Amino acid sequence: MRPKYWMYLCPALLGASFFAACASSQPPAANKTANVKAAEDLPYATAPLPDNGYKAKITIPDPPKKLRAGQQQIIQIKVQNASDVFWKVRGGGADNKFYIAVGNRWLDATGEKLLTQMDGRHGLPNNLKPGEEVEVPLQITAPKDPGDYTLEIDLVQEQVTWFSAKGSPTARVKIKVE
Repeated sequence: MRPKYWMYLCPALLGASFFAACASSQPPAANKTANVKAAEDLPYATAPLPDNGYKAKITIPDPPKKLRAGQQQIIQIKVQNASDVFWKVRGGGADNKFYIAVGNRWLDATGEKLLTQMDGRHGLPNNLKPGEEVEVPLQITAPKDPGDYTLEIDLVQEQVTWFSAKGSPTARVKIKVE
């Protein structure tokens, strides 16, 4: 009953012009600033990276030279945050939006024709400051048809964009599938 009492008392004491402020569910300006600060302090991302945050250096330290058709293999990928932005690699919510993962695609031998949009993905294990590097295991599956292929490794911010779409270089390696 007490909140109801204040809804009637507030306009009577302060005048009708203040009624909207008294009854409003909006937090005061100081709380809005605190809410923004709280989002920055969260251990997971709540928004896409800024455009200058999509810069990575990706390397494949020991790529396979040959695979059998359809063979699955785990390869190690090194990822360095080459931007000046702190990467929060976990996404907020159940849908993994904003989660940062390493992923691969298969291209033809020339590296120009996309054959698979996505093969494997593996999330980065921890947040990365600018310049920090992490090694990630990635399971790949060789194409089913024998031939020469290009394996391309990229980063993706889930439900936002691939890093290469923002200008970040990918890592590529030629692999013979038998």
